Amino acid sequence: MQTLKGVRHLMTSATMKQAVSEFNMPVPWGEIRGKVWGPDHGRPILCLHGWADNCGTFNTLIPLLPKEWKCVAVDMAGHGLSSHRPPGVFYSFPAYVADIRRVIGALQWKRFSIIGHSMGGNVAGIFSALYPEMVESVVLLDSYGFLPTDTELHTVIRQGFEGMLEFEKKKEKVYTYENALMRLLAANPSLSEQSAHILLERGLSQVEGGVVFTRDFRINLKNVVRVSLEQSLELQSRIQARVLVVLTEEGFEKMFSEPQQKTFTSTLLQGYKDQSGMVVNVPGDHHVHLNTPETVAQLVIDFLQKEAPSHSTAEDTQAAKL
Repeated sequence: MQTLKGVRHLMTSATMKQAVSEFNMPVPWGEIRGKVWGPDHGRPILCLHGWADNCGTFNTLIPLLPKEWKCVAVDMAGHGLSSHRPPGVFYSFPAYVADIRRVIGALQWKRFSIIGHSMGGNVAGIFSALYPEMVESVVLLDSYGFLPTDTELHTVIRQGFEGMLEFEKKKEKVYTYENALMRLLAANPSLSEQSAHILLERGLSQVEGGVVFTRDFRINLKNVVRVSLEQSLELQSRIQARVLVVLTEEGFEKMFSEPQQKTFTSTLLQGYKDQSGMVVNVPGDHHVHLNTPETVAQLVIDFLQKEAPSHSTAEDTQAAKL
């Protein structure tokens, strides 16, 4: 039987090709954790993971990116090693965006780029609309930047409330490492076994009798904060950053079964194109950036380098003119 500690050491030595440090900052309800690659004054890149994942989702992609970039990948609240929200509190996209604003404040970044996968891409889209002056460029990995819906709001909110009440009656379940791995793979068929091990480095915590998942299972509850397609398009129109959308052949769009959902996504994609954004399709599944990062690495590099071939500050530019 492999212990959690043993697996963490194995995967860390196998995937880390450069020095990595742990990111840790206080928030009113605890802390936000994450990982940092690259030099202190490197080009700032914020990396945001998908729903129920953690910052380990970038373990295989970031080592393929330029070493002079400073990549900060965070565990969003309730994921990985970051603190859970206080009891009785719902998770929502606006709350995640507020968290990211706190992170950017702590990093003292004035302008930066974002790489967001799935839910992380949705957080990136909203953040880029609310703080357009801060975001230089955005890469959406199997994400559309927004998740519009026209589901009847009263039904969704009631389901969310009832789900929270039921959740509060449940006890935490303890697993063996092998059973936890099997559960993760069953819930995420797009993950390779190696990728699942990587996510479990920050996704499990040892307790008496076995391991527990570190993520807050309240993230599984109905999202009670919804936006319409019209609201999503209004936000999208406020994005000033150049946007690269990388969609996978076996990815997110195949999860949409209703024609209405496909209409939403095609409308959003056209919106990016109308604003000079790029949309590309690559072979692979929803976790292509983790399973086979070489599939998307050069696309990301080419796009971000074209956007900012040199990351000089305004002061540097002014000094060069003198």
